[in-house]
Amino acid sequence: MDPVLLGELLSGLMFFGIIGFLLLGFPVAFTLAGVSLMFGLVGMWLGVFDPSNFGSLANRYLGYMTNEVLVAVPLFIFMGVVLERSKIAEQLLLTMSRLFGNLRGGLGISVIVVGALLAASTGVVGATVVTMGLISLPAMLRANYDPKLASGVICASGTLGQIVPPSTVLIFMGDMLSGINAQVQMEKGNFAPAPVSVGDLFAGALLPGLLLVGLYLAWMIFKAVFQPASCPATPVEDGDRKKLLGEVVTTLIPPLLLIVAVLGSILGGIATPTEASSVGAVGALVLAALRWRLSFKVLQESVTATASITCMVFIILFGAAVFSIVFRLMGGDNLVHEFLTGLPGGTLMAVAVVMLIMFVLGFILDTFEIIFIVIPITAPILLALDVDPVWLGVLVGVNLQTSFLTPPFGFSLFYLRGVAPGSVSTTTIYRGAIPFVALQVVAIAIMFLVPAIATWLPDAIYR
Repeated sequence: MDPVLLGELLSGLMFFGIIGFLLLGFPVAFTLAGVSLMFGLVGMWLGVFDPSNFGSLANRYLGYMTNEVLVAVPLFIFMGVVLERSKIAEQLLLTMSRLFGNLRGGLGISVIVVGALLAASTGVVGATVVTMGLISLPAMLRANYDPKLASGVICASGTLGQIVPPSTVLIFMGDMLSGINAQVQMEKGNFAPAPVSVGDLFAGALLPGLLLVGLYLAWMIFKAVFQPASCPATPVEDGDRKKLLGEVVTTLIPPLLLIVAVLGSILGGIATPTEASSVGAVGALVLAALRWRLSFKVLQESVTATASITCMVFIILFGAAVFSIVFRLMGGDNLVHEFLTGLPGGTLMAVAVVMLIMFVLGFILDTFEIIFIVIPITAPILLALDVDPVWLGVLVGVNLQTSFLTPPFGFSLFYLRGVAPGSVSTTTIYRGAIPFVALQVVAIAIMFLVPAIATWLPDAIYR
């Protein structure tokens, strides 16, 4: 058999082999590295893979560890965990629930608003879903909310941290797309390309994030108007209403100031994402201290949780590096290039197919797993077809947000299942997420038809 064809065949089999092992329940990072090494050995035996290519792994790992941009990841995670462990997020949720409780659908609206605020100040999906599930779900059930609607709005609002800056997913994608775009532009003869930064993706994701929040709010209003029994009002007593304004100010203003300090410094060009993340981490500690919630126990739990989450993400990144080397150097790049460029409909069809593949993978894989596997394979080809890297990155971010809501492996569904009362079945949680997955697909379609939603703000700020 032709060695080129044999290498492409092996790379395709390796991709599906990894999916198969993941479905069997093997750990992601070790599956990526282990299966890739096995196929690399097979390729070496068949003469289609040079084992000396693994020598580049050391430099790649060293690059990850010395990359200043990626330092922002643990700092933003730490900021979110501190806000969650110090009960600041909980107090914000309780206050906003009372503020909107007089309205039909008010509890659902408060969950969406708080989800957006926590997304802009934490970006930790698991902590947000668990916090809102523990506090809001019982309150919504006591108010006779439809359990499907209550479950769906909590899961969906918690996932906003994946796209609303400062999102750790956008940090990784920004770093990856920056290097890929520079390499693609150099291959095309452009030796001074416009840089792509994490700040570009943060600015690009702001309006799509607000679009998603608007769609969620519109759905809650629709349910309140046309199906009022599904989301009744929960009136606040007059005595409590008098104290409410002061509570809203003291509870809402500090997190908003933190959001402005972090995002404002990045979008205003005052600080890099790494510098802004350190401001956010210190700011979260200050807020916790001002509320007398900063104890040694809270600090210890926050540091431990941050280390655990960060290690999980980076070990997947290390395993994906092995996969990327074996897949590309056995000819997988050529296979993907021929497939995407041979599609009818040109560039837009190629982007649409990649989005569809990512959406389907979201049913069985986590967000980080998908970006570490798919972006290195497809992004070079799409950027060579003159796809805007900021638009592509934000589009991928919104798309992968659905992976938290799609059964059977939607992590937001698992987080809520872990804290939901026994009266709310797993099927109810799954069914409740379906309308919000549809809303996310609508958001993707709008962005696909109107790319300026993602590109206008970065162009206005940075160019």
